[in-house]
Amino acid sequence: MSKILIIEDEAAIRRVLGKILSEENDTYRVEEAEDGQAGLEKIKNDDYDLVLCDIKMPKMDGVEVLEAVKKIKPEIPFVMISGHGDIDTAINTMRLGAFDYISKPPDLNRLLNTVRNALDRKVLVVENKMLKKKVSKNYEMVGSSEPINHIKGIIEKVAPTDARVLITGPNGTGKELVAHWLHEKSERSGAPFIEVNCAAIPSELIESELFGHVKGAFTSAVKDRAGKFEAADKGTIFLDEIGDMSMSAQAKVLRALQESMIQRVGAEKDIKVDVRVIAATNKDLKKEIAEGRFREDLYHRLAVILVKVPSLNDRRDDIPTLINHFAEKIATEQGSAPKKFSDEAIRLLQEYDWTGNIRELRNVVERLIILGGNEISETDVALFASK
Repeated sequence: MSKILIIEDEAAIRRVLGKILSEENDTYRVEEAEDGQAGLEKIKNDDYDLVLCDIKMPKMDGVEVLEAVKKIKPEIPFVMISGHGDIDTAINTMRLGAFDYISKPPDLNRLLNTVRNALDRKVLVVENKMLKKKVSKNYEMVGSSEPINHIKGIIEKVAPTDARVLITGPNGTGKELVAHWLHEKSERSGAPFIEVNCAAIPSELIESELFGHVKGAFTSAVKDRAGKFEAADKGTIFLDEIGDMSMSAQAKVLRALQESMIQRVGAEKDIKVDVRVIAATNKDLKKEIAEGRFREDLYHRLAVILVKVPSLNDRRDDIPTLINHFAEKIATEQGSAPKKFSDEAIRLLQEYDWTGNIRELRNVVERLIILGGNEISETDVALFASK
């Protein structure tokens, strides 16, 4: 069920819009407000998935309503309704955060497409916010070794800016932690953080995933769908494993970076996006460029700031701290008291060859906690750590 509020001072237009939406989809629950002030009160007292708002109204105009709502419920998409003389104002409202605008009298197809796209975007934003609440506590940069302190220093300087960042390092080193911290410490932290694993998406679907598609663009495209760049508007998009992205998708990402515009697959209309891009890879992109698998111009666009995350073998001083951190975390997850690791056990783990990096260390700590004694000893490590 999608709740839609129509704020419009002309009763006839309210009725027409309500009738069109109700007949289009029986899951749309449409409510009305006769002016901006009444509309704002409704929004304060209830939750809506979309607001259609006229610009010129008595008591409180549409621009004032938009500005007020963006301060209290910024996740609600606004579609502005503009008269013939209001087009410039309607375009300006998009700079203030409106999703789109429609002109009077509304074109039926454009109206319904805009409503569907706006509701689609709301679902993505809300899902991302819920996910962020669940996982934000899981993203901590644990350690005080020289390499980690160096990275923390870079984050403190770079996070408040919109500079693009390329994060490199072996698998399991925590490149995603750097990306999350860059976002959390930025002015965009209240907006979405959208993560895309480029290696996990088939090459034929990556463009649709990133930029969205229109109905009929390909066989399974049964409806218009917003992409990850639109979902990340005003926030951050994290392109993980970007070295695995197809060349055609690379070209479109390059255009998005150059022009702040994207185009859905199968569409002709450009969509303006305000997105900070952070990318990561475990590959040597300069080698990939030399072998014709990665665009050099895209590399230089992404690598404004380069962050190299060290392997765990290069930051062994952090291993005792990481062991204690994981032991406490695992105990919390299992609802049990944390197990203590003996000094000898920690020393053995510090000497281990961590080819799987932090990810491997966490797995080993969990294994030792499950299989070891009340205190994890040197014998436990010898028995279970390398299995």
